Amino acid sequence: MLTDGRIVAIKKSKELDEGNVEQFINEVFILSQINHRNVVKLLGCCLQTKVPLLVYEFIPNGTLYQYLHDPSTQFPVPWDVRLRIATEVAGALSYLHSAASIPIYHRDIKTTNILLDEKYQAKVADFGTSRSVGLDQTHLTTLVQGTFGYLDPEYFQSSQFTDKSDVYSFGVVLVELLTGQKPISSVRAEEGRSLATYFIISVEEDRLFDILDAQVLLQGKKEDIFGVADLAKRCLNLSGRKRPTMKQVAMELEAIRKPSHSPTGERKRSW
Repeated sequence: MLTDGRIVAIKKSKELDEGNVEQFINEVFILSQINHRNVVKLLGCCLQTKVPLLVYEFIPNGTLYQYLHDPSTQFPVPWDVRLRIATEVAGALSYLHSAASIPIYHRDIKTTNILLDEKYQAKVADFGTSRSVGLDQTHLTTLVQGTFGYLDPEYFQSSQFTDKSDVYSFGVVLVELLTGQKPISSVRAEEGRSLATYFIISVEEDRLFDILDAQVLLQGKKEDIFGVADLAKRCLNLSGRKRPTMKQVAMELEAIRKPSHSPTGERKRSW
């Protein structure tokens, strides 16, 4: 707690090595450029300790992953909340990619890096592996970093991370929100251990409604579910060029939440 009574969260590295220091400096640099309601706020840092500390606003309700996958969490996430969270995260990523002072690629979008505040509004967190890019750059060539289950296959093969790599990871998050299933699972058959692959196969076999979470089936309008599933499918395209931008994703999700804003009020499925 700070002297003014504010409760804060402290991020502390377990060990001080060159990699941790680099991630620490990178996170301070990235977050100092960001001001968005759906991105966790960095309040300060402390260099007068043996291990550097980052001081963040405290986000009280844990991670999206906990609410979707932790059996001890007695809070089934309603469809409208899932849709709002997806829209908020998409808006934050759109801001990072195109509205921040310098374009920023998050590089590790996943449900454990999406925090929920006291009103269950989304806050994108953990910018340790994020990178800012020059306005004339289209990609970063780096050692592959990220989390299996969310990694863009194109990035994994080429080591070239683009804005569309974040789009792929966000597509996996969308599928988690739709299905309530984990990104990697040994319970599913071998060809479907990756949730992204399992989802694509299910959609192509016209089995989408067989894999949806109970809350989604119970509360979601069929056209809204189709709209989100279609968007997720496009985000997961193996070719980055064929994926939508995060700005397009955010706009489509807003239109699904508020269909009256759509010119025709109708959406077409791509399958």
